[in-house]
Amino acid sequence: MKLKIVLGAASLLAAAPPALAAAPACAVPDYARQARELIKPYLEAESFSGSILVAKDGAPVWRESFGAANREWDVANTADTKFRLGSITKQFTATAILQLAEQGKLAVDDPISKHYADAPPTWAKVTLKHLLTHTSGIPSYTGLPKFFETSSKQPLTPDGIIKLTRDMPLEFEPGTKYAYDNTGYILLGYVIEKVSGQAYADYVTEHIFAPLGMKDTGYDVSGVILHHRASGYQPSKDGWKNADYLDMTLPYAAGSLYSTTGDLLIWDRALADGKILTPASRQAMFTDYGHEYGFGWRIDTDGGHARVGHGGGINGFSTGIARYPKDGVVAIVLANYMGAPSNGMADNLAGLCVGTYQPPKAITLPTATLDRYVGDYVLSPTFTLTISRQGDQLISQGTNQGPVPIYPSAPGEFFARIVNARISFTQAGDAPASALVLHQGGKDRTAPRAAAK
Repeated sequence: MKLKIVLGAASLLAAAPPALAAAPACAVPDYARQARELIKPYLEAESFSGSILVAKDGAPVWRESFGAANREWDVANTADTKFRLGSITKQFTATAILQLAEQGKLAVDDPISKHYADAPPTWAKVTLKHLLTHTSGIPSYTGLPKFFETSSKQPLTPDGIIKLTRDMPLEFEPGTKYAYDNTGYILLGYVIEKVSGQAYADYVTEHIFAPLGMKDTGYDVSGVILHHRASGYQPSKDGWKNADYLDMTLPYAAGSLYSTTGDLLIWDRALADGKILTPASRQAMFTDYGHEYGFGWRIDTDGGHARVGHGGGINGFSTGIARYPKDGVVAIVLANYMGAPSNGMADNLAGLCVGTYQPPKAITLPTATLDRYVGDYVLSPTFTLTISRQGDQLISQGTNQGPVPIYPSAPGEFFARIVNARISFTQAGDAPASALVLHQGGKDRTAPRAAAK
């Protein structure tokens, strides 16, 4: 089913007035044109709807919105559109913890049992630092079987969410491994409330958003009328559909905030200029603790340039922020379509500005070679990737998902342009591929070819 995409009004910023210095330039000439070329495949595939802002040293170099904030009414996304942030929320939760540490009200090395009286004995070695860095071993409540089908529509208190996995065994000894854990950030929100005496939403508003002038950022409550809030959409086998309902008490301190691209630029500058945390706290936040993760931020390098960032995914929304702190570059991508590869888009758009991003180049393979990759590959009992050929183009389609064209970079190696993913096929000689490996989200997942029916 082909859906019409409604392009929002472009909002490129006007040139600075003569009294001000010219906006800093990206490493590539004509950045806006190249950035549009970079995201063109996502627009053509109808896999992006949202707002984008790229800035250097606080000055926007490209700002544009695409698609509809509400598809039923053809209301365009604009720079003022508010999007749910999903896990970008975590960096604000981490900031609140560090602020309270600066005030001497807690320490990141405190055991969670000091602040959560109902902590089970198995959590004796779990510290706030483990929660901040996803190294606690506490199971994530969002990973519970059928959680989203059975529990996500009913409100829960923070303690109620914690109890969902409180009595389960740890997945590993605290501090020995990394496993992304939303329960950990629910616990951190609980600690913020207990130590500060304020509700989480009130704390982050009073101590982070209001002081910085982030007037378009807050805690999303479904029942509240929020001007310029985008409606969320998600992919289905027939195209786009309205996102499944999610009670916003459930993401809580792990994912319940909303914002705009403009407010997140204010946030970027506050971090860069030291307006919100002490130098010691910022150093702690942006330290890699062994798993390319700090306190609420992914920490890595790109072409020798330090990079920090984070993505977010929540019913109907996909978000990404990528910062190159030493280069003064930030890219913010907020989408009201859950299928949008916003995190990868932010990385690539920021890398394009810094000069590290090189778009992958496709080669041509004979159709006989392509046919060796055609088939069904089983990633899990409930999810299969089907590889098909249309002319000289291979198509990948997951269970209940839309089709994604994939392009060869070498024999057996393919990349996608509309999602941030690669596929490697396992093959011997001229025989059909026996398996594929999906490289996505920092993980490599092997899928054997399904048995012939």
